[in-house]
Parts: sequence; structure tokens; C-alpha cells
Amino acid sequence: MHVRAEVGPTDKTFGSGLLLEILVGLRAVPPGQLVGLTCTAPVADELEKWSRLTGNAIVHVEAVPTGANGGATRFVLRNGAAPSMGDDERPVGSRLWLYTNFDCNLSCDYCCVRSSPDAPRRALGLEAVRRIANEAPAAGVREIFVTGGEPMLLPDLADILSACAVAAPTTLLTNGMLLKGTALDAMRALPRDRVVLQISLDSATPPLHELHRGAGTWQRAWRGVQTAREAGFRVRLAATVATDEDEATFHEFLEREHVAPADRVVRRVALRGVADDGVALARADLVPEVTITARGVYWHPVGADDDDFLVTRDVFPLDKAVEAVRDALRHERADQDTMASIFHCA
Repeated sequence: MHVRAEVGPTDKTFGSGLLLEILVGLRAVPPGQLVGLTCTAPVADELEKWSRLTGNAIVHVEAVPTGANGGATRFVLRNGAAPSMGDDERPVGSRLWLYTNFDCNLSCDYCCVRSSPDAPRRALGLEAVRRIANEAPAAGVREIFVTGGEPMLLPDLADILSACAVAAPTTLLTNGMLLKGTALDAMRALPRDRVVLQISLDSATPPLHELHRGAGTWQRAWRGVQTAREAGFRVRLAATVATDEDEATFHEFLEREHVAPADRVVRRVALRGVADDGVALARADLVPEVTITARGVYWHPVGADDDDFLVTRDVFPLDKAVEAVRDALRHERADQDTMASIFHCA
């Protein structure tokens, strides 16, 4: 993470002047940028409460050595609240995200879960997906999103999607480049009224898309869009953009291509995974979207490779996993309400 200013190392606490040092650091950087804070005193609990109260989220924590005298903790703080993500809040658990794998045919330079051709597959597995699908309706799941990595690397993807589609309308997130040959033949057997393809296309023309995803990828993704449409699938176009200008240009492209508003997904780069820049997001910034990987249940798909987003290792029974995420949200909100009450009384 690119940090604009550093505070410490310091042995101060909130009772001995730490807050003033933090505020000096935050005022030295623009809103949304990051400040490193290294503390040798045990301040984690107080800092967590303060960050929730003020919106200056803790987006990263790590232990650091300080020589013969022991260790310290380095926190990375965001200056100010995160920008609105633009999504309406929906019942927690109504949308379920499945990371079927983490390996990918591309190495996008902003991937929030560190996927690449060299990443371990960490496959969720067909049997686990079938059990999830069987338990999903009773757990309140109304939509399923299958993502990765690149799910189309999996030889049993069509079976995975078929199982999910029985339980709920299902969206496959893909870069679209592998939609051909035997993979396409297997996809043709899927119900078009239950399976949607969301294909990544980051710009209206190749240069910006290929800057992040690699040479030749724009044309191959666009070919995947056309192939999916010709096969009778509804296609959503999803762009990951860095600036307001990029977003506006992509919306102009979507208008020219007559893409319906419901089939447009435009999101900002998140400062997670391998990204060097983007919107720094903490768990408290996001309404949870229950996300399952081979390692457990996570708060949101944008942090599905990060321990601070992990809610529980126990995927089954699914209704208990969903309830664990709801409980975590209740605790988040209770902490915020309690701190607001303490602040106003003070």
C-alpha cells in the first residue's frame, strides 16, 4: 500500500497524546490517502474504536520488529470516510458469492484477490458447491454469483453453474476469453433464464483495458461478449475504473452499444490484493455480501483473500455461516452506536 505519511514509532496512547500525533499525520495527506502509524504501546482496541467513530478506517495491520527492545504494531489509516459505493443495502445473505478458484489466465495489476496463472487454485469443489446450493434457499439466498480467479479454467464449471441455477438465479463473472471450444459446448446446456454472464471490459477501446490486463485482451474479451450473446446468454459488462473520466467515457461507450442500465457494472479499483492504488476499504465501510472460498466465509468479495475480512472458517451448515455474517454486522453497528453515544455524552 502506498502510504503518504508516517507517524511514529511512538509509545504514546490515547491518554498521553497519541490522538494529536494521528491528527497531525492525517492533516498532512489528502482525503482518501493513507497514513502509517507505528506504535510500541498496546493501542489496538482504542484505535479501533476511534476509527469506527470517525470513519478514518484501519485498512491494514502488521507486526514490525523494533530491535532489541521488542516489537511494535504498524497500522495503516485512511484519511476520512470511504466514498459511497452506490449500492442500495439489501438483506444480508440474499446474495451469495462463491470463489470457485483463485487461479486465472490473466495477471491483472489491480486484482483484489491476487489471482494469476501462478496462484494456487484453492478450488471450492463441485461437491461443496452442490451442498451450498442445496442449503441456499433455506438460508435466504436469492442470487448466486460464481467468481474467481477465472472460473472457466475449471473443467466442471458447467456442473457447478447447473447446481447453482437450480437454487437461485446465477451470475458467472468471467473475463470472457475462454468462452470457446469444449467450454462453450458445455455452457450451451445451461438454462438461459437462470444463468447470466458478467464479462469484464474495462474501457471502450483496447489501450486502457490492456494496460491493466495485458496485450490483446480487449479484443478477446469483446469476442467473448459476442459469443455469449450469440449463444443466447444475457451479458452484463463490468468495468473496473480508476477515475471519474474513465467512468464517464465507459458509460458513453455503453450508451453507444445500447447496453441496458441493468447490464452495466462500473466499479472503482479497490486498494486490496495486488493493487498499488485505489479506494482503501475496511470491513466497516461495506455492507456485507456473504462470500465463500475454500478457506471459509468472508465479509465481502473484495476482501476474500484477506484475514481482516474473514468471518468464520465454517461454511456448513450454510444458514449458520450466513447468520455468523449477520452477527458480525450487528456487532459492527453496535460498536458504532455505542461509540456515538459515548461521544455525544462526552
